Amino acid sequence: MSYLSARRAQVLETEPPQHSDVVIDTPPLPLAPELSNRFKRLPLGITLSLAFLLVLLAAVVAPHAFTSYDPLIGNISQGLQAPGPNHWFGTDRLGRDVFARVVYGARYSLLIGLAGMLISLVVGVVLGVVAGMKNRWLDEVASRIFDVLSAFPGVLLALLVITLIGPGMVNVAIAIGIAGIPKFGRMVRSQTQLVRQADYVTHACFYGKSRSVIFFRHLLPNVLVAIPILATIDIGSSIMAVSGLSFLGLGPQPPTPEWGVMLAEGRDVLRTAWWPSVFPGLAITLTVIAFSLTGRHIQHRFEGRLS
Repeated sequence: MSYLSARRAQVLETEPPQHSDVVIDTPPLPLAPELSNRFKRLPLGITLSLAFLLVLLAAVVAPHAFTSYDPLIGNISQGLQAPGPNHWFGTDRLGRDVFARVVYGARYSLLIGLAGMLISLVVGVVLGVVAGMKNRWLDEVASRIFDVLSAFPGVLLALLVITLIGPGMVNVAIAIGIAGIPKFGRMVRSQTQLVRQADYVTHACFYGKSRSVIFFRHLLPNVLVAIPILATIDIGSSIMAVSGLSFLGLGPQPPTPEWGVMLAEGRDVLRTAWWPSVFPGLAITLTVIAFSLTGRHIQHRFEGRLS
């Protein structure tokens, strides 16, 4: 009993007092501060670019959440009204709300540019991987394709393709995709040749791994690691090309609320009303800058050169 009494007294002495106002200091979860610090370390330009891209994505998914006006219906009696409380970006010469047309136009410009980039990516990756493998004859054929496509400026090549297949939204995406093939193809080709000579690929061959395992597990993932960076940067260029071709009348046709079409419609009244052209042009500029800044930032982080 004496031993139990002494042990009980020792426990009571070491036990902290049970008061309701005692605050127990627990260490914070490491994930939340880490994410917060990473967000704070982002440059202001990158933060604004990401915010703008999120708004752009929301406009593509749910444009009706931003405006109640129909981008195709207007009132002639309210044509060319200056920006104001009722029409934030003013109206065009047919009385259509310019803000609504810019918001709905994000869907056309972004999706056509994205489709063109995906065509460039898929075809370029296939040709680049084929050219980067050991077959010298296939390498020569793919390299000559890249040289021929690179001999023309991108917009000029897209114009040539549209001349052959005709105007339209789908044809514009195909033309932009064909013009962008060399960018992806040459990068994937050089990356394939570099990875093919890496030690881990050599070791996999030495241990008797099958060609399909080596290709899909060791070669292809390391070849495609830099593709998202180039793709992010290329989306901005594709959107600018879409708008340029639409401005020339080779893309979506009026009254489609596409940014390039809006620029073409607004140039006739530019001397008397600046807003039908300035706001879609501003949307194109901000979108291209946002994608370019985001892609460059990802590239710097990937290469370990970001200070």
